[in-house]
Amino acid sequence: MKPLARLVLSVSVLTGCSFVASAQMAISARSGMIHYVEGRVFLNDQPIDTKFGQFPEIKEKAAMRTEDGRAEVLLTPGVFLRVGENSAIRMINNRLIDTRVEFVSGSAIVEADDILKDNSVAIVYKDYIVNLRKRGLYRFDSDPAQLRVYDGDAQVQMGEKSVELKDGKMLSFAGDMAVAKFDSKEGDSLYRWTRRRAEYVSMANVSSAKALRDSSYGLSSSAWGWNPYFGMFTFIPFRGTYYSPFGFAFWSPYTVYRAYYVPTRYYAPLYSGPSYNAGYGYNTMPHTSSGYSGTVAASAGAMHTGSSAAAGAASSGISHGGGSAGGVAAGGGHGGHGR
Repeated sequence: MKPLARLVLSVSVLTGCSFVASAQMAISARSGMIHYVEGRVFLNDQPIDTKFGQFPEIKEKAAMRTEDGRAEVLLTPGVFLRVGENSAIRMINNRLIDTRVEFVSGSAIVEADDILKDNSVAIVYKDYIVNLRKRGLYRFDSDPAQLRVYDGDAQVQMGEKSVELKDGKMLSFAGDMAVAKFDSKEGDSLYRWTRRRAEYVSMANVSSAKALRDSSYGLSSSAWGWNPYFGMFTFIPFRGTYYSPFGFAFWSPYTVYRAYYVPTRYYAPLYSGPSYNAGYGYNTMPHTSSGYSGTVAASAGAMHTGSSAAAGAASSGISHGGGSAGGVAAGGGHGGHGR
C-alpha cells in the first residue's frame, strides 16, 4: 500500500481552501467509515449521532443496522456501500487489500466507481461470497434472498461452486447457483436514493479536484478527498476521468479543467452562423435535480452529459451505459426514477 500521507486528503476548515496531507482523517487506511446517515442508524446497537466532520468507523467484528433510516459507508477508494431501511451489515475485514463485509439482512447497494488494482472487495451472505471484480452497481436483498448486477462483474462462490454474474443478471441465494435475467430498468426508493447520493458525491468532486490542481498537490493513488463546502468526502481518481455506473463524472486533478471548459459563441461580421472561441466558465455544469453536477466532459470537441432524475417525476426506465476508467471517453449512465 502507499504511504498514508499520500493516500489521505484533509482540509483546513478555517481557510476553507487549502488541501494538506493529514493523518487525522485516516479513512484511506481502512474500509468502513460511516460517511452519511439518515434517520435511525445504530453502530453496535448505539445510535449514531452525526456531527460535522466526524465520521464513525465500523471496525472489524462490529455491526451496523438501520431502522427507519439509511446509511452510506465508504469502503476502498471509489467503492460505496449504501444500506436501506431495516437492514444490517457486519464488518469481517476492513483492510483495503481484503475488505469483507457480511450482508446480514434487508437491502444494500454497492456502487463501485473504481476498484484499485491492489484492493479487494467482497460481500458475504451466509454461505455465499461475492467478489466484486470491476466497476459496477450491485444489489443485495434478503427477502427474497438474491443478488442483482445492474452493471459490472461479480464472481459468486458457494463452497466449491462458482458462477460469474454480469450486467442484467441475478442469482437467487437458494443454493442452486442458477443465473437468471431481471428487469434492470426497475427501481425503488433505495435505488433512487443511491442515485442521488452518487450525484452529490460527484458534485463535490469538482471543487476538490480543482483545489488539488491549484495547490499542485501530487496524488500517488486514487483517494478519498475532503470537501469542506459540502461537508463530505468525495472520490478523486489518480489520473483521467472516471464515470460512475449512473454516468456521473469523477475528475482527477489532471483532467478537472475540462469541467470548467465551455465554447464561447460569437458572430463574425461576414459570417451569418455562430463560431466558437475557447473559454472557461461554469456553464458546463448542468443544473440537475440536486444542483450543479460534474457530469459533463469535453473531449475532442464532444460533450457528454450524465442524466439526472427529475424531482417528482413518474417512474421511468433506467438506461445503461459504459463508464470510462483512466480516460476521458464519455459513458452513459442509469437514468433516474421519480423521487
